[in-house]
Amino acid sequence: MFVALLLAQVLILNHVHLLGVGTPLLYVYFAITFRRNFPKWLVLVSCFLLGLLIDVFSNTPGLAASTMTLVALAQTYLIDLVAPRDSAEDLEASAKVLGLSKFVTLSALLTLLYCLVFFALEAFNFFDVLLWLARSVISFVLTMVLILAVESVRSR
Repeated sequence: MFVALLLAQVLILNHVHLLGVGTPLLYVYFAITFRRNFPKWLVLVSCFLLGLLIDVFSNTPGLAASTMTLVALAQTYLIDLVAPRDSAEDLEASAKVLGLSKFVTLSALLTLLYCLVFFALEAFNFFDVLLWLARSVISFVLTMVLILAVESVRSR
């Protein structure tokens, strides 16, 4: 999945700009889908490496790497909040296992966090708050649509 998401983002999705401001950021899906008992250090390193490769090919020095690392850290805690208390330790973060509503909640929280932080770091100021919000919201919506589409195919 690592290579597929990297190639999809670099070759296709980086060239999609809805209304000139929104870009789908499907590679966030990689951070969302780690199992609960997966070693946290490996989740962080894997997400950092994917973010770093996205940065290299997208000319966004450090933005994706830092934000993916933050999302990876948040995922390890949010999956415990979203998952049922009596669920298995090796719980997979998918719509099939968590249920659609809990998977959408987990995905939406992590994707929104990613979009808000990524575009705040990219702008590096809050002088144009409306542009920052527009980029964050439109990218969030596009990314969620793609995540749900990929998850529906993957769950079959």
